[in-house]
Amino acid sequence: MGTAASRNLAVIARRHGGAASAFVRCAAAPRSGASVAMRIAAACLGAALLLPVCAVARTATAAPATGVIGIEEGQLNADYWIRQQTKPDATILDPRAIAAQNQRLHELDPSVHDIEHLPARLTQAQVREWIEAMSQPREETLYDERGEDIPAATLAALSDNLALDAIPASQATRYGMVVRRADLRTFPTRLRVFNAKGDSDIDRFQESALFPGTPVAIVHASQDGKYWFVVSPLYAAWVEKDRIAEGAKAAIFDYTRKTPYLVVTGASARTVHTPEQPGVSDVQLEMGVRVPLLADWPSDKPVNGQHHYASHVIELPYRDDQGRLRFSPALLPRTADTSADYLPLTQANLVRQGFKFFGERYGWGHSYNTRDCSGFVSEIYRSFGVQLPRNTRDQAVSPAYNRIDLAEGLSHDERLKIVKRLEVGDLIYIPGHVMMVVGHEDGWPYVIHDTTGITFRDRTGELARVHLNGVSVTPLVPLLFNREQPTVDRITSIQRIRP
Repeated sequence: MGTAASRNLAVIARRHGGAASAFVRCAAAPRSGASVAMRIAAACLGAALLLPVCAVARTATAAPATGVIGIEEGQLNADYWIRQQTKPDATILDPRAIAAQNQRLHELDPSVHDIEHLPARLTQAQVREWIEAMSQPREETLYDERGEDIPAATLAALSDNLALDAIPASQATRYGMVVRRADLRTFPTRLRVFNAKGDSDIDRFQESALFPGTPVAIVHASQDGKYWFVVSPLYAAWVEKDRIAEGAKAAIFDYTRKTPYLVVTGASARTVHTPEQPGVSDVQLEMGVRVPLLADWPSDKPVNGQHHYASHVIELPYRDDQGRLRFSPALLPRTADTSADYLPLTQANLVRQGFKFFGERYGWGHSYNTRDCSGFVSEIYRSFGVQLPRNTRDQAVSPAYNRIDLAEGLSHDERLKIVKRLEVGDLIYIPGHVMMVVGHEDGWPYVIHDTTGITFRDRTGELARVHLNGVSVTPLVPLLFNREQPTVDRITSIQRIRP
């Protein structure tokens, strides 16, 4: 950018709380036919005429042709942001440091469950505590997909289906493994419920999802016999029984440690269709999922009726007719985005992994066979072997990482100084949402996040809401949390996955 344009941006930033430069830059991203300096200088002049001397939240801003503030088409790919970095391939944490950090997570974070070392028997009090923490009675009005009130009798029946009185005084600890992507539900039901009429995206009974190969402790069954309450390493909730196969503890945890293995490094991958073994046919594997590789499979031995030279032979769990855990070879096409190990944790790889989800539909609680904001960043970091808690509230306060706390008393200017120093891969938390930094423009951070939408002030000063409903890249500073508050002022913490 030319020096004259830089000076103009700096003047406007000083006059408007330090953030106007980000707003102006959003309206002045590169377009063909003119130099960057000329375009930004023109934008600065226009902004100087348009911007009122008022709070940053009232600053008027223009969105470019993409319809998303601060984003031009050239910014919609990973390479654009990687080219900005001075050391894109420098290792942030090596495998030993990642293992140590994961160990801290398991030792210090109460949201994480060490299910491998549960006692041999579970008490009624412990099981009831897990279930009641998840399945609390709902007193507010909830709506179904047609916008009609959920009857109180229906909600009462859901509570009855918990079968709390059937929890024994003591029970042997049982284990299972996820065999198909499995929804984690607040209550043992497929009923979708919503807080508002017309909202059919945010199902309040959808908690998260578990992926194939995940070990779980099976601690209770619903009254109708269709669901198990399971405790996984990162979450405890209700799962449909047909997604879990019960097995011996040793076999389950031996599977999770088998070598060699493959790590899914694409957004997702699917095994080859096979009618000979339906249990491992068309299995969806998400980014970061690790599967054993059967590297010594004989070259002349077909796998489920198909020669395997065009695929990797992997081992997957499946559920037999009695619900017991079995393992079978399966084919994962060589065209699938995989790696022989977890990826090196570098800034370039963080950006690449994030952009592999770019444009994917937002899925609250991993619904729609996709993911939400916290699931999005979890899957990115899992491809490096880094473990994160499941939900934003737990991620934001976890003591396992290099956490930067933004106290409520911080002024807007103090917050801007902090966000200007953000690094690629930093995780930014506001109430109910998380974003990952991918780079900077004119010194201000840009983020990639899985979001329902963004709000900002348009050219006339009116609130503009863009319903993104997917994985998107946006600037941070121009975004509004509500009518008067910039998003920057609602940041609660920043988690830095660094030494």
